[in-house]
Amino acid sequence: MRSTWGRFQLLVATTVAAMALAIVPALGVATAGAAVRAIPVPRISWQTCPPGSAAAQAGGFTCATVLVPLDYQDPAGPKIKLAVVRHAATGPARRGVIFINPGGPGGEGTVQIPAWIGFMPSVLLRDYDIVSWDPRGIGASTAVQCFPNAAAEAAFLGDDADFPASPAQQAGYISRWAAFGKICYARNGALLRHVSTADTARDLDLLRRALGQPKLNYIGLSYGTYLGATYANLFPRQVGKMVLDGNIGPTAWTNGGQPNASLSLEMRVGSTTWVAKTLAAFLSICGQRSTAECAFTAGSPAKTTAKWDALLARLRQGPITLNGTAVTYTGLVAGIGDALDIVQPHASPVTGGSIQGWSGAAAVLQELWDARAQASTSPAPAPSPPAAVQGYAGPEQALSVYCGDAPSPPASAFPSLQGVVLRQGGVVSLPDLWGDEACSTWPVTQLNTYRGPWNAPTSPILVIGNTTDPSTPLQNSVVMADELANARLLVVHGYGHTEFLNPSTCASNYETDYFVTGALPPVGTVCQQNLPPFAP
Repeated sequence: MRSTWGRFQLLVATTVAAMALAIVPALGVATAGAAVRAIPVPRISWQTCPPGSAAAQAGGFTCATVLVPLDYQDPAGPKIKLAVVRHAATGPARRGVIFINPGGPGGEGTVQIPAWIGFMPSVLLRDYDIVSWDPRGIGASTAVQCFPNAAAEAAFLGDDADFPASPAQQAGYISRWAAFGKICYARNGALLRHVSTADTARDLDLLRRALGQPKLNYIGLSYGTYLGATYANLFPRQVGKMVLDGNIGPTAWTNGGQPNASLSLEMRVGSTTWVAKTLAAFLSICGQRSTAECAFTAGSPAKTTAKWDALLARLRQGPITLNGTAVTYTGLVAGIGDALDIVQPHASPVTGGSIQGWSGAAAVLQELWDARAQASTSPAPAPSPPAAVQGYAGPEQALSVYCGDAPSPPASAFPSLQGVVLRQGGVVSLPDLWGDEACSTWPVTQLNTYRGPWNAPTSPILVIGNTTDPSTPLQNSVVMADELANARLLVVHGYGHTEFLNPSTCASNYETDYFVTGALPPVGTVCQQNLPPFAP
């Protein structure tokens, strides 16, 4: 669920280059399917993608805008727009369309899929059109935006953008995010009531129909797995081939359908524990490598872990300036979780190779270590926000979905939950915990969503999970395969978030066979990741 395009990844790229106010009842399966099938199929007209867009930079894509109902219970009412991209099949024997959701919530399919198109198995690129979109409330679709521009939002959040660095800051953090939610409701109230995962699943079915597909072929990554499970249970007869990679257990997301949660969403998913376990693996493996393989190594796992602790202690005294950027304690702790999601560096037609992986993260940590002796430098004051209104993708786009879908404990519970998280994982788990806290005061909850059951009969679904995934631990994939009516689990022994972004040729071959022939891997299959961390 954690974004793989966080600030730490951007810093890695720079360094490497340089060196509820409304409650709406849920629709049942039959009602939901009938409601969408009764809606006229929207028109979709593919056009040249706008110059400078991610899809235009990547090449091979066309773009479209599709109108869908804001409220599926009022299909003749107001419409919202969905931004859609398509990578046409490169071979002569086109088999159909594979839809792909990059995760989030908040993932912009029109940006991330062009950047990640090289991860798709070549046979699937040859035989299928690859289609993605920005879900409702996100990106270039009709979007939730709480401030005129990103600078205004950054100025409002200030030091509360990450997580409270000390107990004395917790009350202010809670108050700031409560005020944030009120601002969002004042600006986006009508849209906030209609951005549930179930509404996005209904959009997906309209897109399927608009492209003339009798069944939905789909790849869901991270949060996209929960979207896929929701679709499979709202529209079970329309499921074709479906791959769910890096799963979120449906009962973890919905709190088992119960409105009163005692644990935050990331605690229920297990992210707060596994981000710490993955960081421990990162430091241990780094400590066994040479400086050529892992720049941050101190010669042993214990010494490298101690070096990390010492770097955090130094940052608690004040930020370190690196390449003109003031790196703070909370910024580094929040960002290292992003960096753990992708193990190996990869080039991208859009980002020019800014996916740097664990080696790039280690290089940044070493740069910070080398610069630690400099005098503390306070971050520059936030610039005055310009008067012009500018589109941006802020945290409100993710919050609007999962705060509305997923129950949260009350704000008063988070200080004590911090003690639990620290005992289970340490400080690296705090950004995930406190990122959930905004949901405790989010103004629109219990959306028109789907809360189960999850066992509607479908065609076979392929579920994939990595053994050391910091964001969606393997147990979620086990639960997903168990809760769906007809699913097969494929385990990948390796690190990072999703097999898609951390390739295994073994798993990729099974996935290709599944789409082409319908064959599933044998029960109990375990694949190996292609390369170990810090491979030369």
